[in-house]
Amino acid sequence: MKKKATRKILYNIELAEQTNDPRLFKKLNNDIWEFRTRYGSQQIRLLAFWDKTDGTNTLVLATHGFIKKVDKIPSNEIERATNIRARYFESKLKR
Repeated sequence: MKKKATRKILYNIELAEQTNDPRLFKKLNNDIWEFRTRYGSQQIRLLAFWDKTDGTNTLVLATHGFIKKVDKIPSNEIERATNIRARYFESKLKR
């Protein structure tokens, strides 16, 4: 990925910390969100979930990213993010 695209993603992450912009985040299901960045003609997507188990802080974890080539998010990408989320919380319980 180009350095400029990476900088744009990091900029959008910082922006998302400050605002609730629906152009940046979209809920895909009960647990998984899509973090959106457009760079040139590319639609870069990070799938993420929230960990609110701390009670005071919320941690947002990105599971993986990909370049979106079609309008709809491929179901295998959502399934992959859901599996990563499940493994994360399972390992957290074992601690």
